Amino acid sequence: MNTEFFLANRLVSRSKGNFSWTFVVIAITSIALGLAIMFIAVAILTGFKKEIREKVVGFSGHIQITKFAENSNFEPQPIDKAQPFYYKLKNTKEISHIQAFATKAGIIKTKEHIQGVILKGIGSDFNWNFFKDKMVEGRAFKVTENTRTDEVIISRKIANLLNLRLNDDLRMYFIVGNTPLGRKFKISGIYDTGLEEFDKLYVIGDIHHIQKLNNWAEGQVGGFEVFLKKFEDMDRMGVYVYHEIGFSLDASTIKMLNQQIFDWLDLQDINVLIILILIILVSSTTIISTLLILILERTTMVGILKALGMPNRGIRHVFLYNAMYIVGWGMLWGNLLAFTLCLLQKKFSLVALSEETYYVSVIPINLDIWNILIINAGTLLICYLIFIIPSLVISRISPVKAIRFS
Repeated sequence: MNTEFFLANRLVSRSKGNFSWTFVVIAITSIALGLAIMFIAVAILTGFKKEIREKVVGFSGHIQITKFAENSNFEPQPIDKAQPFYYKLKNTKEISHIQAFATKAGIIKTKEHIQGVILKGIGSDFNWNFFKDKMVEGRAFKVTENTRTDEVIISRKIANLLNLRLNDDLRMYFIVGNTPLGRKFKISGIYDTGLEEFDKLYVIGDIHHIQKLNNWAEGQVGGFEVFLKKFEDMDRMGVYVYHEIGFSLDASTIKMLNQQIFDWLDLQDINVLIILILIILVSSTTIISTLLILILERTTMVGILKALGMPNRGIRHVFLYNAMYIVGWGMLWGNLLAFTLCLLQKKFSLVALSEETYYVSVIPINLDIWNILIINAGTLLICYLIFIIPSLVISRISPVKAIRFS
């Protein structure tokens, strides 16, 4: 039998009801709350970043391929849709989809209002999955290769600004050369993504309109949007795509095109890091105090064990086993509390946010198994290292003095 474990088990069973038991309960509660807060903070941060990334990617893809130009603008130069790299990229295992697009700056004019927007032209290869759960009214329109549709979808933001409704006519004006040209569209659907910068800017329509306005050939487009299976592959695949498309074309990742958004997301890591550090400091103080109280309360026992010949290392193991009991219960209750709160928020969306400020309407939760394992393993390691500090006091206890003044 493991003598140290036996003694630790006896200490736990006999300490209930004693003075030190109150501090044991406080330590368990401290670990549980600390772990739960760290768990929830990381789940919210990763969920928040994931939601924003998915929304930004849904508009533009992970990588955009356009004609190389010194100045980026909303009216790229035309390129042929039939490109030698197209099928090679399409069959690359990291890439899930490629679609052609074109954009043109325009102005929406109503009787009372005027608003500058970007008409984003899409083709028959457009993937509507992103907009399926973003449509608040109406439906998406269908684009074919041979016919042109006048239907468009606009955001709820634009609809509210210009007092537009579903099935209303929408008149847009474009500058072609030095001549303004008007086009009349019909609103088939209204979407809402929560990304105000994008929602107030983009009107989604048929790419044939942009081809005709710019006097492009039918096989010419503004560029390609490349969607990847994993966001983490974006930087590596951006370099790969850049080398595959040739010198006349340019490949830009979504991070490069929307740097301010991703810089803002990276700043959130600092906030969570500060929270984690503060929690660790507060919990560590409580844990160290608890173990010191346990050791001081059992000073006589330590003296007797030393007199019987047990080495300092063995006595330290007794209290470390005792400490692991505290950590074990604290981690169990902490995980249960965090899981319960996260699942409730994920299922019932109990806590709402201002979508105009945070880009999401409710606090998002991302329960990633690797994050959970890392948090629990880190908590266990930190607690073990912290417990070593007060256990060193044992080596300074004199068996003669401990027994004499008991």
